[in-house]
Amino acid sequence: MTRVATAPARPIDERVADVRERVAASREADLLVLPEPWPTGHFAFDRTETMTGQSFTLDGIDPELLHAARLQPVVDYADPRRVRATLARALRLSQGLRPPAPADELEVTDRTVRARAGAPDIPVRVYRARGRPRPHPALVFFHGGAFTAGDLETEDLRCREIARRTGILVVSVDYRLAPEHPFPAGFDDCYDAVAWVADDAAGLGVDPDRLVVGGSSAGGALAAAVAQASRDRGGPALVFQLLLYPVMDDRMTSGSMTRFVATPGWNRPNSVHMWRHYLGAGHAAASLPYAVPGRTENLSGLPPAYVMTVEFDPLRDEGIAYARALIAAGVPTELHGFPGAFHGFDAAAPQSALARRALDEQCAVLARAVGVSAGAGAESGGQTG
Repeated sequence: MTRVATAPARPIDERVADVRERVAASREADLLVLPEPWPTGHFAFDRTETMTGQSFTLDGIDPELLHAARLQPVVDYADPRRVRATLARALRLSQGLRPPAPADELEVTDRTVRARAGAPDIPVRVYRARGRPRPHPALVFFHGGAFTAGDLETEDLRCREIARRTGILVVSVDYRLAPEHPFPAGFDDCYDAVAWVADDAAGLGVDPDRLVVGGSSAGGALAAAVAQASRDRGGPALVFQLLLYPVMDDRMTSGSMTRFVATPGWNRPNSVHMWRHYLGAGHAAASLPYAVPGRTENLSGLPPAYVMTVEFDPLRDEGIAYARALIAAGVPTELHGFPGAFHGFDAAAPQSALARRALDEQCAVLARAVGVSAGAGAESGGQTG
């Protein structure tokens, strides 16, 4: 048997330093503010005049996440275009620290979906596990980014892992972004993408009776809104919703929203900008159906849900409140709060034990919801491919 020699893994600090050098050499490096590691026990958004200057102690952050917390880029969502450039570079940094994914286990295809009249076609990315029997259950997933940033690369790792581990066909949606396209543009794209998967189930090799929606952060709000609209409109019959540290309420009155004004990953000042971009000045669109899922009073009849929140996140309490409201409405709901974590921790530190445990759980609850086994093994019966 031929043995292939591999170089030993380099220390994480060396790999970060290399990525920093490449970023610094870029012509547009000024768009990315990567702070030097903050002193132990202190994180402050004081590298830019546009932030509050308030500080947040890192006491309580999971020790394995401390390094990632200190490397969170300083971004101000008052300027979404600048944020997009910043986050794109931060994403490339994060991708550079990940081990390569197995290339032969998935078939990944970029395509476009025809949207409703007057709207542009919707870019999507389809992840199909090889060798799994058809028809596949399907997950339509919406990335985060405060309704103003993100694309098909934002959640590429999560979508790949879910498809690979569960055999669920995953469709990631590149919906239109605010402020250029405020509500309902992004929501319409997400709903239309779900309708396309249901309508073209046979062509996709999908079981329309095992259709799930999911999303992270602002994508969690879109997933919840699509679930509400599907119920109200008699749309695709969804069997589950996966809501990961979701955005839920534009009123921003919760305890965590009041407390966490300078946390890594997300903060209250950026929530203010986010809702203004998405809903318009004065939150003019907030009263419209599906604009703000947390404002919906009737939650009965919605599909079962999994809601993940994290401890150091201004969005934490509104996610908890939505989960409790679902439970009160008779919707089977699992709520899991991850202590020691900050918003987006699993993207910032995907190899951490906490991030791996979170992804394991997401795969497990999805597999259970659609009747497959997570990890090794495929469903029995059916056509493979």
